[in-house]
Amino acid sequence: MASFFVVDASAQRGRGNDKKDEQKTTTQTQTDNRVNHGQQVKQEVQQRNDQRQIQQQQRVIQIQQQNQQRQIEQQHRVIQTQQQNDQRRLNDQNRQLQIQNDQRRRVEQQNQQNQQVLEQRRRDELNRQNQQQILSDRQRRDEQLRLEQQRRNQQQNQNIWTQQNSQQNRDWRSSNNQRYQQYDRQQQEQLRQQRLSQYNQRWNNWQNIERDRDRRLQQQRRNAYLRYQQRYWAQLRADQLRLQQARYYDNVYNNYRYDRGGSYYYTSQYGAQMLRQAVQNGYEQGFYAGQADRNDGWGFDYQNSYGYQDAALGYDSYYVSYEDYNYYFREGFQRGYEDGYYGRYQYGSYSNGRATILGAIIGTILNIATY
Repeated sequence: MASFFVVDASAQRGRGNDKKDEQKTTTQTQTDNRVNHGQQVKQEVQQRNDQRQIQQQQRVIQIQQQNQQRQIEQQHRVIQTQQQNDQRRLNDQNRQLQIQNDQRRRVEQQNQQNQQVLEQRRRDELNRQNQQQILSDRQRRDEQLRLEQQRRNQQQNQNIWTQQNSQQNRDWRSSNNQRYQQYDRQQQEQLRQQRLSQYNQRWNNWQNIERDRDRRLQQQRRNAYLRYQQRYWAQLRADQLRLQQARYYDNVYNNYRYDRGGSYYYTSQYGAQMLRQAVQNGYEQGFYAGQADRNDGWGFDYQNSYGYQDAALGYDSYYVSYEDYNYYFREGFQRGYEDGYYGRYQYGSYSNGRATILGAIIGTILNIATY
C-alpha cells in the first residue's frame, strides 16, 4: 500500500511536472508566438515604412525629374527664344545692311551723276574760259594797239606843244634855276596859264576815252578795276573844279632844290610840297590799281593802267610843271601798284582805308631839300 502511494505520488509528481512542462511549453509557445507576432508586426511596420520611404523617394525622384524636365523645357524655351531673337536681329541687320547698301548705291549713283554734271560744267567752263581768254587776248592786243596809237598821238601833240613852248620853258627853267628867285603875281599867272593849257590838253577827248575804257573793262569782266577807274574819273572831275576855284600865294621863292635826270632844278616850298604830293598821289592810286587787278585775276601791268598814263590826279598848275608832276606821280604809282598787286607793304602802309607811301621812299625818289 505504501508503495502504491509512493508510486502514485511519484506518478502525480511526474504528471505535475509534465503539466508544468506543458504549461511552460505552452507559455513559451505563446511567448514565442507573441514575439513572432511582434516581430511580424514590426516587419510589417518596417515594410510599410520602407514602402512609404520608397514611395516618398519615388515621389521625390519624380518631382526632381519633373523639375528637371521643366528646367530642360524652360532652357529649351530660352534657347528657342534666344535663337528667335538672334534670328530677328540677324534679319534686322540684314535689312539694315541692305538699306545701307541701297543708300550707298544711290549715293554713289548720285555722286557719279553729280561728278558727270560737274565734269561737264568744268568742260563748259574751261571752254568758256578758253573762249574768254581768246577774246580777252584779242581785246588786249586791240587795246594795246589802240593805247600805243593813243600814246603816239599824245606824244605827237606833246612834241608839237613842246616845240611851240620850248623857248618859254627854257626861259622859265633858266629863271627857275636861279637861287632865291622871286616871282610876282603876273609872272606866276603866266606860268600857271602855260601849265594849265598843257594840263587841259588831256581833256580834249576825255569823255570818249572814259566811255571806251569802261566798255572794254566790262567786256573783260574786270569789275574791281572798273570801280577803281570810275573813282579815278570822279577825282579828275573834282580836280577840274578845284583848279577853277584855286587861290595862290603872291610871293614865291625858289629855295628848294631837287635832282631829276642828273640835273638840279629849283622850286619854292609850295612846289616842293606839290612834288611830294605827286609821289603820294601816285603811290595811293597805284596801290588801288594793283589791288583791283589782283582781285580781277588780271596780269601784272601797271603801264597800261590809265592812272599811270594820265599821271595828273591832284595836279596844281601853279607851282610845278605838268611834266615834273607826271614824272613823280608815275614814280609813286609804280611802287604803289607793286605793293597793291602783291599784297605787301614794301614801299608804304595801309591804314584807315588809305594807302600812304613811306617818307623815306619819298626822300629817295625826290631827293629835295632847301639850300
